[in-house]
Formats: sequence, C-alpha cells, structure tokens
Amino acid sequence: MKLSTPSPQIAPLLGFRLIACLVLVLSSTLSGCQSTGGSQGDSHANAAQIDREVDAALNKLYQTTPSARTLAAKARGILVFPNVIKAGFIGGAEYGKGAMRKGGRTAGYYNIVAGSYGLQAGVQSFGYAMFFMNDEAIASLNSAKGLEVGVGPSVVVLDEGLAKKATTTTLRDDVYAFVFGQQGLMAGLGIQGSKITRINP
Repeated sequence: MKLSTPSPQIAPLLGFRLIACLVLVLSSTLSGCQSTGGSQGDSHANAAQIDREVDAALNKLYQTTPSARTLAAKARGILVFPNVIKAGFIGGAEYGKGAMRKGGRTAGYYNIVAGSYGLQAGVQSFGYAMFFMNDEAIASLNSAKGLEVGVGPSVVVLDEGLAKKATTTTLRDDVYAFVFGQQGLMAGLGIQGSKITRINP
C-alpha cells in the first residue's frame, strides 16, 4: 500500500498542532492543567508547591553560581522557573511554572511557554531564573499580554564567566537570566520567543 505524504500546505499545520499537543502534555506532566475552578485548598496547595520548588531552585543556583546571589541583591525582582520541560520531535515545545520573588516573598505566579518548528528530538529539563533590574521591566511582565522574551525589555543570558565580570557600572540591561540544572539530551536552550504570563495556581 502506498502512503501519501502531507502537502506543503498541510505539513506546517501538522507541525503546529504537534506543538500544541506537546504543550498540553507538558502542562499535564507539570502538576496538571491550569484551572481556576478548583477548590481554594487545591489552589493554596499548588501555590505552596511552586514556592517550595522555587526555594530549592534558588538555593541550588546560589550554591553553584555565587555571583547570582550578588546580582540578586541589586535586582528589583527575581522570577524563577524551577523545572522547565522542553520536548521535541519535528516540532518542539517547552513549559514551566514559577514565581516572582520581591524582598524574599512571592509577588505572583507565572508560566512560560514556547514552541518551535524544525528538526529536533529529545526531552530535557532545566531551571530558569530572571533578575529584573528595574520597575519598568516588571511592569512589562505584568502587562495584559504578558512578556515575550526578545520583545520589549532587554534580556541578557549570563554564564558564570559573564556574571563574574558584571559590576554595578556594567549592569545596564533590564533583565539578566541564568539557565541552570540542565538534564536530558537536546541541543539548544534558546529562550528567545518564550512567552511568560501571570497565572493563578
């Protein structure tokens, strides 16, 4: 029996549908679908779980990257996604939940979602921390449309070497980000195009 291949017009549509399915699967894996219809007790439990995971992720980042603690002292807020899952097969998607910390306290909860189309395969997880250096950048995050990385405030991804060179006079960008705790097999951890939106867990 001869198998037909999708037409050029249909193939991209199938890819985008696959991305949507991957996002749904990942969101189910990471504590289920978002819902505001659950009980108040469930909501508090979900928020508490995110807070615990954020605490653990920050401690891990500070232990492995001491310069991140120095940066935290200058930041107006720190948005932490403890466990972002990235999966791909032809189409790719990533998803995670996290919390914004101001003065050591949670100021809101957020999710991060991204999709891509192209040849890629694998699954990996990583932590993602964003240090917001001014109130304008935080305001962009809390806008009705959310924050798309690469659009609006400038976001600079730091490694340990760059972080050590950062000083008060060189820290002039809006947001500095660390990607840490990578596990799994997939090339590329680009964060451009990721969409961050406020949620009510």
